Amino acid sequence: QVQLVESGGGLVQAGGSLRLSCAASGFLYGINTMGWYRQAPGKQRELVATITQSGITNYAGSVKGRFTISRDNAKNTVYLQMNSLKPDDTAVYYCNAGGLRFASRVDYWGQGTQVTVSS
Repeated sequence: QVQLVESGGGLVQAGGSLRLSCAASGFLYGINTMGWYRQAPGKQRELVATITQSGITNYAGSVKGRFTISRDNAKNTVYLQMNSLKPDDTAVYYCNAGGLRFASRVDYWGQGTQVTVSS
């Protein structure tokens, strides 16, 4: 099993910044990609950004240029620096770790951290 512990959420005014962290522990064999997803009330969970172990990143169009994902492989930790936040960014942000283990896809999720952006 893999445990993901998120931190860094909170309340911020529009235009402000927050940094989320997610530390992974446990059986990490096969885990390649880590990332962040978010779910706003009444909406489906959506991708925010992902990063592979080699540093290849992928961003949702709505956050490109404002958010930066990074990871520290030595610490098994992924970060999401969020700048120029907008009220539309308000959501519960979930950390994800996934990959292939013995030819099967595995995905793990954190418990979520609330990000609220006031206008």
